[in-house]
Amino acid sequence: MTETDIKSLPKILYIEDTDDSRLLVRRLLSRDYVFLEASNPIDGINLALDTEPDLILLDINLPDLSGREVATRLKKSLPNTPMVALTADITGTAREKALVAGCVGFMTKPIDIDTFRDEIEAYLNGKREVLEKPEHHLKAYHQELVEHLEKKVHELTKMADHNKFLDQQNKHVIADMQRHQRLLQAAATVGHNITSILDLDELLQTTVDIICKEYEFYYAGIFLLDSEKKWAVLKAGYGEAGDKMVANDHRLALDGESMIGGAIRKGEGEISADVGDEEKHFKNPYLPNTRSEMALPLRAKGDKLGALTVQSEKVNAFSTADISALQGMADQLAVAIRNAHLLKDLEAANQELLRTKTFEAIATATGEAIHWVGNKAAPIPGSAERVREDLLNFFAIFKTLLYLPPEERDSHPYAAVANEAFSLLPDLDIDLATNIEALNKLPADNLPLIVDIESTLEDLGIVKQSAETILNIKEDLIGPGRISKADAFDIPLLFSTTIAGMGLPKGVVTSSYPDDLPQVWADKRQIGRVLINLIKNAWEALGKADHAKIHVSARPADEAGYIRVEIRDNGPGIPPEILEKIWVSFFTTKGEQGGTGLGLSACMEIITQSGGRIWAKSKVGEGAAFIILLPTEKE
Repeated sequence: MTETDIKSLPKILYIEDTDDSRLLVRRLLSRDYVFLEASNPIDGINLALDTEPDLILLDINLPDLSGREVATRLKKSLPNTPMVALTADITGTAREKALVAGCVGFMTKPIDIDTFRDEIEAYLNGKREVLEKPEHHLKAYHQELVEHLEKKVHELTKMADHNKFLDQQNKHVIADMQRHQRLLQAAATVGHNITSILDLDELLQTTVDIICKEYEFYYAGIFLLDSEKKWAVLKAGYGEAGDKMVANDHRLALDGESMIGGAIRKGEGEISADVGDEEKHFKNPYLPNTRSEMALPLRAKGDKLGALTVQSEKVNAFSTADISALQGMADQLAVAIRNAHLLKDLEAANQELLRTKTFEAIATATGEAIHWVGNKAAPIPGSAERVREDLLNFFAIFKTLLYLPPEERDSHPYAAVANEAFSLLPDLDIDLATNIEALNKLPADNLPLIVDIESTLEDLGIVKQSAETILNIKEDLIGPGRISKADAFDIPLLFSTTIAGMGLPKGVVTSSYPDDLPQVWADKRQIGRVLINLIKNAWEALGKADHAKIHVSARPADEAGYIRVEIRDNGPGIPPEILEKIWVSFFTTKGEQGGTGLGLSACMEIITQSGGRIWAKSKVGEGAAFIILLPTEKE
């Protein structure tokens, strides 16, 4: 068949959504006609308008648009093209509806292959079916169109609403993703800015400031656990509210119901979507606008350091996704805090080492000097006492000779002693004639002032007392190093014997310690001397008042192999400017009330030689505490 022959063949379009039906019709018609096909009504309409076929076959039950609706649509555009319904719908009004919709014929399925081609040819040659009283059926068809249109409008509306809902959800997802990205970027900024800060106070305050500015939060605060891990103490807070709370020592109990306590205990972030709906939430007067809060634990290598709180003025400002985004930043902050702690501890250790070595050097130099002075002062008390005795003996001799009659004076034994003494004076390069001449020139009334026996004896007493003080200082400095015999002993037993032996009022000194406390390895006598010195100092600092309380305690130290002993009082405390000077030899705050200023330096010397450490902590108005680390008995 030539191309001209093909072009002269009639074109038949079959709109059918079932593949098998199209295949059957194609086999029956494609040999004698130009066969066109479409699987859906929209493609069928477009193909009909493009090709203007000679005959259109329509399935009635098509998706989206029925075959009748397709016929109605094409009848206006292709008024001269006959359309025939080819359907399995054999309901009572199916034929009538198809005809009023614009079809010129109605064929049923299944197709009769023996007559099908003849019927097609008849329709091509002008066959038309006529419908009697089309008005009645036309009204029913229009009603069907209206109902179908309403159904489509409802479906489209529902689809539009669903699409709108999906669009909103997509916007939320995109907004959440963008917010999550901003949080991650802000976290990176915070981490970058804090990694170079090694000062702890600067680190904490800088962090809360950066967090609030980068994340645009209402408030941020950092809580750190206290040494006893019972309280989370606010160390830095954003803005004026944060400054006031830090100044007021704002803290939350670790075992309480706060979000901070919960986050630290569980090691997980917590969120409060609306704090106004939670009765247990702390109503902070400094932060009245807080509506939602998130608490993130600060953890580093398994250690719980504290927690970070971030707060917003909006309800539902935080999500679980925010926890994952910000926890990395919180972990990075915890590492920075830990590094700052380590640096601070290292600096403190260096300062302690420098202080200890300085005090040791001072004590050594002072000890050597006082040892030399002590050796020179040792003879002074005895010499002063002998001078006093000799002076009194001379007075006794002169008084006796003064009151003897002249005839008995020269023969008295005391005269021989006096003459013997005077005869030795030239050998000692002493010329009494000069003194006698000077005395003769004085008025008689001035002579009693020249010879003052009371003043002479007082001066001898001062010389003796001063020399004895020098010798006592020598013993305080050199004694701790000279007397040392380490052995194992029970510190609680030393507590009881020392406290009982001091004779202080009942109830002033109390003690506490666990039953299974290991034994201490040191010189028991020297450690007892340290306890006496520290308790005595505390008692004197308390002014021996009725409310005075001194507590002595012992427990295993955090440092392995040591016992921690603490002597704490409720006195006035030690000012910071004095706290570091108390260990220096001869430094004393007692003024003229006594004390050589060697007690604490001797304590340090004893504890250092025992292989331990001693230091003091104090707040003015809250008392003072002296802490001692003593080595435990070696196994």
